[in-house]
Amino acid sequence: MVGHFQEFEDEYLETMYEFHEVEPLGIVRTGDLAARLRVSPASATEMVQRLATRGLLEYIPYKGARLTDEGLVHGQKMKRRHRLAEVLLEHLPYEGNAHETACRLEHAIDDDMEVALSRLVGADALDPSGRPIPPPTEDIETRLKGSGRTVSLLEMQDGESGHLVGMLLPVDAKEGLDAAGCTLGSHLSKSGEHLLTSAGDVLSISDDWLRAVFISVEENTT
Repeated sequence: MVGHFQEFEDEYLETMYEFHEVEPLGIVRTGDLAARLRVSPASATEMVQRLATRGLLEYIPYKGARLTDEGLVHGQKMKRRHRLAEVLLEHLPYEGNAHETACRLEHAIDDDMEVALSRLVGADALDPSGRPIPPPTEDIETRLKGSGRTVSLLEMQDGESGHLVGMLLPVDAKEGLDAAGCTLGSHLSKSGEHLLTSAGDVLSISDDWLRAVFISVEENTT
């Protein structure tokens, strides 16, 4: 029950962050919050008051509520994790309801997984609906500094090189790349239109595979 209740709190703060994206520091009416979450106004008021006692919301009687600094950090983190999960599902690709699945996944993403997804997705990615992914909170940003830019092999530019950090491929496809010397951690470079292994061999793989294999580009490459 504690886990489920924490998820309810997360959903409220994440939804408050959605309102914040539209109107930073604006006061959100409890009725509008209830409608967005599809709960009764009484339930929304009870949760808002509970979150206010924990310092996550500022509750203004008869007007509504807004995020405190602490609540903003939490709401931003949850919305970021939700949109990272949606991008991950798009990469797989996933044929179910990505939004509902991402709503479940976001609660299971811890800091380590958020860092891994951030490196996989890249800093300037948009979610499948074209919305920006909220910036990382300070603790995650610190861990991401110096990690390099992550792109798919299809997005690599001439002269870039780096180490392979992720594959979103079926087992048979991964085995094919392994046999070609393209494994996690291996060094790849791009020269003209050719992808080269550290041994100088040319990789010849389909665009679908190129989109699903990711590399951390080394700094100071051209």
